Amino acid sequence: MITRRNLLIGASTFAMLAALGSFGALIEAQPAAAQTVPMTELLVPPQLGDRSLGKDDAPVTVVEYASMTCPHCAMFHENTYPELKKRYIDTGKVRFIFREFPLDPLAAGASMLARCADKDKFFPLIETLFHMQRTWAVEKPIPPLMAIAKQAGFSEQSFNACLSDQKMLEAMQAEQKRATDKFKVNSTPTLFINGKMQKGGMSIDDLAKVIDPLLKT
Repeated sequence: MITRRNLLIGASTFAMLAALGSFGALIEAQPAAAQTVPMTELLVPPQLGDRSLGKDDAPVTVVEYASMTCPHCAMFHENTYPELKKRYIDTGKVRFIFREFPLDPLAAGASMLARCADKDKFFPLIETLFHMQRTWAVEKPIPPLMAIAKQAGFSEQSFNACLSDQKMLEAMQAEQKRATDKFKVNSTPTLFINGKMQKGGMSIDDLAKVIDPLLKT
């Protein structure tokens, strides 16, 4: 279980993360599934609230559950997300909601930093963390994480305080449990497109095949 002790800065911080230099222990993305969950349940915000982009009344809502150390998630955000944003989010066709599903303590710590950043810096920091994943998802993650955080306006004090926020950590764990129990999320990335589950890092063409018909109804 992820605990505050795992995330505190100090000599013992992230000691248990030495094995995370490789991603072999991460849950691998599974083939796409056809499960659909009710939108009324899916759109209930987590305890920490939702972070979203796009129009609230967009005809299509995409909810992503992602882990910051997941290489499939990083690939999705590097290869697919920019075009998703350009083609659908920025044009008012899609509302995009990002939800944390940390697969390990380091992923939880990175997600917490994004949450602690100013709200308008949340998505830029998420994208930076995914883009630079190989530089900080390593045996000694604190220096590179702190360097990235300082670029987003953190001081060393605020960085340490963020990673010591037990209430935030517990709220993330609660949302992860809800996603697992109610929505059957068990790998990352998992997308819900108007409630229909899609597992794995989809290409923009794959996304278009699901989104475009929904825009015509």
